[in-house]
This record gives sequence, structure tokens and C-alpha cells, in this order.
Amino acid sequence: MNASSANVTVVLQYRDSFTKAVTKNVIVVVLSISINCINAGLIYTFCKHQIFYTNSRYILFIHLVVNDMTQVTLTIILFVISYTIYKLNVSICCIFILLALFTTENTPLNLACMAVECYIAICVPLRHMQICTVKRTLMLIGLIWTTSMLSVLPDLFITLATEPLDFFHSRVFCLRQTVFSNPLIIKKRDLTYTVFLVIVWLVIFYTYFRILFTAKTASKDAKKARNTILLHGFQLLLCMATYTTPQLKDALKQWFPKNYTDSLFATYIIVQILPRSISPIIYGLRDKTFRRYLKRSLLCKVSVSKATIHGL
Repeated sequence: MNASSANVTVVLQYRDSFTKAVTKNVIVVVLSISINCINAGLIYTFCKHQIFYTNSRYILFIHLVVNDMTQVTLTIILFVISYTIYKLNVSICCIFILLALFTTENTPLNLACMAVECYIAICVPLRHMQICTVKRTLMLIGLIWTTSMLSVLPDLFITLATEPLDFFHSRVFCLRQTVFSNPLIIKKRDLTYTVFLVIVWLVIFYTYFRILFTAKTASKDAKKARNTILLHGFQLLLCMATYTTPQLKDALKQWFPKNYTDSLFATYIIVQILPRSISPIIYGLRDKTFRRYLKRSLLCKVSVSKATIHGL
């Protein structure tokens, strides 16, 4: 039995009942629409005010928001497809999987960069404007995407080199391990994730412990700074679970064989959805400046809507 057949067999073995499948799909769709609506409001506010798109912190934040919207949309599409269309053309599946992997791996890297920016702002405030320029921020975003692509694209190149042409015209259950099943890819993935894990955690520990120390010694807004750090650290912890997801799925299959699909669903919500709901809270609602302009944008929209209704 080849890898593709094995994966399909596993999927059939752990298939949900109709009621449970509908419930799970409704939950993820409602969550994704809610998160994307909130994020759309944040993007609108960012684009309307120059104070945001000339500030490196908010540029990194809005890149994270756009990245998260893309990631949530792609993963939800794949989730729904797995319960409806079931099998997908390999070429189309590759596009979905690659884009989902790019955006998924971007998130921890983006958060690490935001941690560094926060560290510079708090610990080296006099040099913040000099170091964190708009041009350097855009270059950093380019570096984030380049790093993710260098991590993910080899999966495609190895598959193109090892799989026959007919494979890309066939239909499979759309999973990463189904379309990128070569053992070399799995070894490369584990090595890459380990390197990412070590680097990002080193950055996070260094910057956040320094920020936490500074926040404790400062009298003004120390409590809020500590709470922000704890929230951000929790978000990073959830995002870092992305790197251990393959090992976690194998463990869940052994520990909870009868409730494997429920365990996978819980993992999906915690690893993929929950971290994307925290960003708007940390930077969109708790940040005083962003919150003030967001309220103005919402009030403006409400006023326009009322005027339109009265005009009709």
C-alpha cells in the first residue's frame, strides 16, 4: 500500500458522523468569519490613518493580521473541503497546502520580530526611531516570507523530482503528508522545525525577560506592560505548537484512538484558530492609540449607515 492509500484508509477509519461533522464545520466557519470581520476592521483603521503606516510596530502588527486572515481562510477552506468534496486534485491541493504553510510559519517569525521591536522600544527607547524605520520593517517582512519559502518550497521541489506526472493529475485527500509524502521531506521538516523552534524561543526568552525586568522597575503602566507580555507570550506558546503538530498528532492517535478526530479538532482550534484571535485583543483593543482610532472608524461607519438609511 502506498502513502496516499494509507492516508485515505486512516481518514476513512476515523470518519465523523454526519451530526458531528456538521457541528465542527459550523464552529470553525463561525469562528473564522468572526476573526476575519474583526481583522478587517483593524486593516481598515490602519489604512485610513498615517500614524499607523509610518510606525514599524503597527506595520508588523497589520502584516500579522493580514497573514492571519489568509491563514485562517485557507485552513477553513481545507477543513470544509475535507468534509464535503473529500478528494481534491493534487495540483490544486499543493497550492492550498503551500499557501497555508507559508502563512502558518510566518506567524511565529512575525511575533518574534514584534518582540524584538518591543524590546528596542522599551529597553533602547532613544534609538528606537533610528533602528525601527519603515524601510527596515518592510525589509524584515520580506525576510520573514523568504525564510518561510526556503522552509516550505523544497517540499514541492522534492515531490516534483520524485513523483510521476500522473500523480499531479490524480485526486487525493488534501493533507500535507498526502501530497508531500517523501521520507526525505519528513526528515527535512523535522530538522527545519527544530531549528525554527530553538531560534524563535531564544529570541522570545531574551526579549521578554528583558522587557519584564524593565516593566517591573518602571512605575508607570507596569501592570499593563506585564499583562501584555503574558498575553503575547501565551500567543507565542500556542503558535510554537505548530512546529510540534506532526509529533502531537502521532501521540494523539496512540493515546486517544477512539476519539482521534475529536482530539485533532481540538488541536486544530488551539493551534490554528486561537492564536489568530489573540492578536486583535493585544494590539487592536488594548493598545490605546489603535483603540481610539478604531472607535472613530466604527462611529464614522455607523453615522454613514444612518445617513444612508434616512436618505432612503
